Amino acid sequence: MRITMLGTSAAVPDPDRGGSGILLSVRDRHYLFDCGANTTRSMIKSHINPTQVDTVFLSHLHFDHIVDFPYFVLASWICDREKAPVVVGPPGTQNFVNHLFEGGAFAKDIEARVQYPRRQNTEVLKPDVRECEPGIVFEDEFVKVTACYVEHIPLEVSPCFGLRMDTVDGESVSFSGDTAPCDRFIEMSKDVDVMIHECTFPESAIEFRKKANIGTWAHTSPKQLGEIAKAANAKRLVATHFASYDTTNPVLRDIMSPHMPVEIMGPALLDEVAADIQRTYKGDLRLAHDQMRIDL
Repeated sequence: MRITMLGTSAAVPDPDRGGSGILLSVRDRHYLFDCGANTTRSMIKSHINPTQVDTVFLSHLHFDHIVDFPYFVLASWICDREKAPVVVGPPGTQNFVNHLFEGGAFAKDIEARVQYPRRQNTEVLKPDVRECEPGIVFEDEFVKVTACYVEHIPLEVSPCFGLRMDTVDGESVSFSGDTAPCDRFIEMSKDVDVMIHECTFPESAIEFRKKANIGTWAHTSPKQLGEIAKAANAKRLVATHFASYDTTNPVLRDIMSPHMPVEIMGPALLDEVAADIQRTYKGDLRLAHDQMRIDL
């Protein structure tokens, strides 16, 4: 198995990090977890042809996890994709997809392009959507993917899932999506080879955000993440979904100023995050960046 971190940021536009996107490659098959901003371009930068990615799992329907999906489908259509992708996601995924392609937001683009003989392969613009519940959500000859509810958005608004992939070769990876600490995810992740988990804000910003009463607190702090990885006995931990706290970009620092004191922002915060995780978790820790590759 090969893991490629295609995008490692949170919701704010970051020039150095794309939105949530992780490619898991098993033998000659590719599986995409989330499809945030710039995911498709990041695939190509990582020397992966998007037309060869046939299965997409959406952890939840926040825009920073799904916004590149129409681009992924349309771009791979004009690059001669041969079949429609399978899309596994929470309730609401079918409605999301229904509003995108033929008869949807990109209807005029499609109408124009089908005038050309090479663009008659419109069947690829009809994704095979499979809305899921907790349990086994996908299985083929190479992998089994299991989902559990996690704690991010109220369930009645939009279910959010953590995911675990087990391969025919005995390898395992879990992905938290976005969540506060969640016992269900810990249980599902027991003894995984790699746990990929959100770590959206550093400890030094969390109290600031509480006092400012901004956004949601349904995320996992570095100290909590260390405890989660230890409890799950994860062999390796990849922290991701960083809310641009390591940026030096002046525009992005200004955008992030309601979320944390600007004076603490910068690459050194990653050292603080790593140290806080490692207070509890003593295993192999990596802080994700775009195009990071891990081979198992």
